[in-house]
Amino acid sequence: MKISISVDTGQGPQVVTTTFFNVISWERRSKRRAGDLAQGIGAEDLAFLAYEASKTAGIMVPAVFDDYAKKIVSLDVVGQEDANPSLVAPTAEA
Repeated sequence: MKISISVDTGQGPQVVTTTFFNVISWERRSKRRAGDLAQGIGAEDLAFLAYEASKTAGIMVPAVFDDYAKKIVSLDVVGQEDANPSLVAPTAEA
């Protein structure tokens, strides 16, 4: 599952995209399954995913998540891609 998140920590918005490992980190922290995200996602969940995705992208973030969360000015999901998208069935050509 890839989630693209636009996050602004006061330096202007940046779009970061989660990796599979970022989602695993979220599961470990929240003690929930990735499938639970389909039921709705909270602000802290999004902020944590943005934090982890930012670290993965090489963006400098505070060492402590709460310090990062305190800096967030805005946070929005801008895209989502399923891990196993459905394949389009081939069609007969005329």
